[in-house]
Amino acid sequence: MILWAIFGYLLGSVPFGLVIARALGLGDLRQIGSGNIGATNVLRTGNKPAALATLLLDSGKGAIAVLLARHFGGESAALVAGAAAFLGHCYPVWLRFQGGKGVATFLGTLIALNWPLGLIACATWAATAAISRISSLSALLAAALAPVFAWAMGRTDIAAAAAFMAILIFVRHKANIARLLDGSEPRIGAGRKR
Repeated sequence: MILWAIFGYLLGSVPFGLVIARALGLGDLRQIGSGNIGATNVLRTGNKPAALATLLLDSGKGAIAVLLARHFGGESAALVAGAAAFLGHCYPVWLRFQGGKGVATFLGTLIALNWPLGLIACATWAATAAISRISSLSALLAAALAPVFAWAMGRTDIAAAAAFMAILIFVRHKANIARLLDGSEPRIGAGRKR
């Protein structure tokens, strides 16, 4: 389990958004928009393909950690590796533990752990985003409800892992929550490269 945790963490620590932005000459994401290394901030550069690639790779690293661990180590290993990949994205060793907010990795991990649950979480995010046009609100609602949905589906093991990730998502969104409360949180598509 320790080895799977290390594997998941190191895989999750790969900052794909930062790598893609630099490779395409978009600048240092940490100096753009929110300073976050995730897909939403890549979108603020105006490069939609780069944002999509970041989204897929950030979600994919969580899914790959789960699938490999499940294949070679079983379901418990999959839970550990998935949660560790999420932790690695939020606190990557390569960036002095200053990482992203973990939403894409969270969703990818959930899809790999239990695809119906993952799709429900994605649908929650998408529906909230369509109505509010606020990425952080969508992420917070999807994260908060995922453990509830997992518990309702009888997967208390996944509910525990989802709760762990949801707590960290709320911690990582502390500034966003403050802006949501005072009405200053930017909407999706706002705030291009400065």
